[in-house]
Amino acid sequence: MIQRLYIIAAILLVLSFAQCTTPVSNQPTKHINVGVFDGHGGAQTCIWEAEAAITLDPEMRVRTITTADIASGALDTLHAIIIPGGGGSRQYLNLGAENMRRIRDFVANGGGAVGICAGAYLFSNTPDYSCMAVNGAKAIDIEHDNRGHGVAKFTLTEAGRALFPEVADRDTLHVMYYEGPVFVPAEGDSLTYTEFAIMQSDVHEEGNAPSNMTNNRPFFIGNMFGKGRVFSSIAHPEGTPGMMWLIPRMVRWTLNMPLGAYAQTAIAPDACGPEMLMSVADLRYESSCFRTFLYGSSEEKIAALDWLHQHQSWDAKRWVQGLLFDGSPEVRLRAAQYIADIAYLRYLPDMRAACAAEQDTEVKKQMQQHLRRLEALRGE
Repeated sequence: MIQRLYIIAAILLVLSFAQCTTPVSNQPTKHINVGVFDGHGGAQTCIWEAEAAITLDPEMRVRTITTADIASGALDTLHAIIIPGGGGSRQYLNLGAENMRRIRDFVANGGGAVGICAGAYLFSNTPDYSCMAVNGAKAIDIEHDNRGHGVAKFTLTEAGRALFPEVADRDTLHVMYYEGPVFVPAEGDSLTYTEFAIMQSDVHEEGNAPSNMTNNRPFFIGNMFGKGRVFSSIAHPEGTPGMMWLIPRMVRWTLNMPLGAYAQTAIAPDACGPEMLMSVADLRYESSCFRTFLYGSSEEKIAALDWLHQHQSWDAKRWVQGLLFDGSPEVRLRAAQYIADIAYLRYLPDMRAACAAEQDTEVKKQMQQHLRRLEALRGE
C-alpha cells in the first residue's frame, strides 16, 4: 500500500513539473541519448561508472563526449549530459567558456544535465571557485574539500521518496561518498533547488576537516534552468552496488520523463552499508592490500580481497581487474565474486573472457554464476 502511494506521488510530481517544463523537442521514440563528459579533470573510474549506470536503463543509449565533440555540435544529438566526478576546476578549464555556454544553452532550451560530485561542484554558484552557476547552490568549507570518503548514509525527503519509490519505505540509505561539496543556497541567486535527499554522515576523517559540516546538508538537489532541468548529486550512486539505477532515474527527472523500470536485481539497497568511513589507518592498510596484489601469495591476495570487500573500498576496483587472470584459480574465482558483488559492469567483458578461458572445470562453473549475476543487472 505504501509503495502504491509513493508511485502515485511520483506521478503527481512529474505532472507538476510538466506545467513549467518544455520536453526535449527532438526526443526520439525509441532511445534517450545521454552523453558522459570525458575530459581532463574527470576521474576515469567516475566516467566508466556513470556510463555503466546509464546502461541499466533499456531506453537509454550512452556515449562519452569530449570538449571537441561539444564544440562540434554533439549536444544537438543528446537529450542529457552527465558531468562526472573528478576535479571541478580542471573540468572547468578543460571545457572553456564557450563550451560551458553551449551546455548552459543546451539545458535552457530543454536539455537535461546531471552533475556528480565534482560535476555538482562545477554546476554551483560558489564565490572564488570556477563554476557554471546553474543549480542555485553554493559550496562552503571549500578549504577542507579533502575531508574523506567511504560509505555515507542519507535520508530521502518527500520529493525524494516520490522520485525513488523503490526505496521510499527505507528510513536510511547508503551510498559511496568521496569528498563531495557541502551545499547551501547561493545568496542572491534567482535559481532555487528542491532537496531530494539529505546527508546524515559526519565526514571529517581527513584534511583536518571540522566536524558537523556534512551532516544534515543537501545530498541530492534538482532545479529548473530555463526550459530544462539540472540534477546535482553530492555522492556517487554510480559507484555504489545496488544503487547505480539512481543515475538513469536522475536523468529521467531532468527530462521530465516517466520514472522507468530497472531489473529487480539492479535495485539492491542492502548491497551497500552500513556507514563505513575510511580512517587514516584504514587507508594505510588499503594501500598494503594493493601491494599484496603485486607481490603476495594466493592466500594473501584472497585475504586482501576479503578485507577490501568488508571495508567497501572505493579504490580497490582499479586493482582487481587483472586478478581475473591471476595464475591461481582460487584468486581468479575470488576476483570474479568480488566484481559481481560490487556490481562492476565495466569489467563485464573481462568476466566473459575470464570465464571462456578458465580451464579448471569447477572454478569455471562458479565463475559463470558470478558472470550471470553481473549480466542480470541489465536484465540479460
